[in-house]
Amino acid sequence: MKNFVQEGDILTVTAPAAILSGAGVQIGAIFGIAQTDAASGTPVAIKRKGVFTHAKTSAEAWTIGAKIYWDATNKVFTATASTNTLVGTAAAAASNPSATGTVLLDGAIH
Repeated sequence: MKNFVQEGDILTVTAPAAILSGAGVQIGAIFGIAQTDAASGTPVAIKRKGVFTHAKTSAEAWTIGAKIYWDATNKVFTATASTNTLVGTAAAAASNPSATGTVLLDGAIH
């Protein structure tokens, strides 16, 4: 196919800030997990699909399948919609309190 560019599971974007490998990266409606460290303004590959363990809002309990959002201010996953961006679902239950949660990113733009 002449017009195919790439799968899109891993996408190279310009880091909006200094990024560490494993950190969440949001650019507009695109969200993924950084594959490597990157300085602000340099290319970084982000993985947009898969299951990841990452920091979450500690004072939340999650059930499997709950909608999960990215809190760009605090750089954590959360079950609170408000001004946060929907990025996936809880892939495992998480207790309150707990520092991390397991999230399934589906790569969709919400």
